[in-house]
Amino acid sequence: MVEKDEVSKDFRKQVSGYGLTTAEIVYRRPDRHWLLQTYVWQDYDLFPNFPALKDFLAFWETKLESPLFAVTVAHSKLIKPAELHAIDGVFRLH
Repeated sequence: MVEKDEVSKDFRKQVSGYGLTTAEIVYRRPDRHWLLQTYVWQDYDLFPNFPALKDFLAFWETKLESPLFAVTVAHSKLIKPAELHAIDGVFRLH
């Protein structure tokens, strides 16, 4: 349960300019290099440099034995700072 004054880490990132980033990672199996598999990675990241995705791919290349074949990236800002509006009150319906 989230307290009144607590804001989620994901929401803070969105307000700071982060957008939801999805990467389809196609890689070769370590035991059968002719066989390709797909992995979907998703996190909040900054367009256009994608530092979080780059860190993940660097980890993949140094720690995993599955060579990367292709990476396709989709990015969408879910909330933009201009879309936030102050409100004068809160109405609750019970």
